[in-house]
Amino acid sequence: MATETHHLDAGQRALRSDRRAEFLLGALVVAVLLFVLFLIVFVFREAWPSFRENGLLWFANPDDFDRQVEKIFMSANLLQEPVYEFRAWPIIWSTIVITTLAVSISFVSALFVSVFVVEFAPDWMRRILEPIIRLLASVPSVILGLVGVLVLVPFIGNHIISDDSRREVSYIISLSGYSVLAGVLILSLMIAPLMIAVFVDGLRSVPRNWLEGALGLGVNRWRTFWKIGVRTARPALIAGTVLATARAIGESIMLAMVCGGVGFAPNPKDGLIFFVEPAKPIPAAILQASEELTSPPMRDTIFAMASLLLFSSLFLSFAGWVAKQPMKKYGVRA
Repeated sequence: MATETHHLDAGQRALRSDRRAEFLLGALVVAVLLFVLFLIVFVFREAWPSFRENGLLWFANPDDFDRQVEKIFMSANLLQEPVYEFRAWPIIWSTIVITTLAVSISFVSALFVSVFVVEFAPDWMRRILEPIIRLLASVPSVILGLVGVLVLVPFIGNHIISDDSRREVSYIISLSGYSVLAGVLILSLMIAPLMIAVFVDGLRSVPRNWLEGALGLGVNRWRTFWKIGVRTARPALIAGTVLATARAIGESIMLAMVCGGVGFAPNPKDGLIFFVEPAKPIPAAILQASEELTSPPMRDTIFAMASLLLFSSLFLSFAGWVAKQPMKKYGVRA
């Protein structure tokens, strides 16, 4: 009887402990959700004055982006009416171009590197490559920015931009090496290791007997892994791409260092010169304007730019979730 009572008490204590753990975990999840909701509401509330004053013209192309930012900041003078007129197209376009090109380059290179690491690399090489890849994924962006400023930007300015190209656009913009190309290459170098780390884990989760079955039917190794392994790991590929894209969209310090910091929308009609024209993505614009938060209209404008980044991150997360739904049948989750 005493033994049964002892076991009963132990079972009740274990049950109470499990309930406490469930309650704490549930409370933590609710707290995180409330924080995210508070963040969204706070940012969009602070951004509303800028959107209200400009309407859809907020997304238009200004005559001079940098001058309009200066005008907004200076209007905080007590002798002037606050100015909210803001046209954000140059920084929106620069963000779209740099992020799209960097993610595209990174995805292709990361996919082929991941396939090689998982399926074709010898064991000794795999043991070397994987720690190096994870180390590169954790390198601070400011270090990559320094490499870009000291090595890549001078190379572009001295060897890629010709004197004829400089003269061709001299009446519009100055070409110095700080450019879209520098931002794309350094950003690709920053997010590719992150993609590789996620892709490798996803590809390694593919059941080995699926691959061996195809090999047993006489299909060559490359075609087997590409048609079965990569196809099965598509949810992980999407997750890694969304994660890397979100990091690329929010990158500020490195892009502010290598892109030129000029409120100019690079024009594809300029041909190859387009890639060496300067730019200012949204995160870099926020970073450069952060010292002007003492100006109420500038503060609202900065929050409007931040809300656009926040919306982009939310949209990416939702799009990634939607894209993975039809792929659940493949059995590899990310």
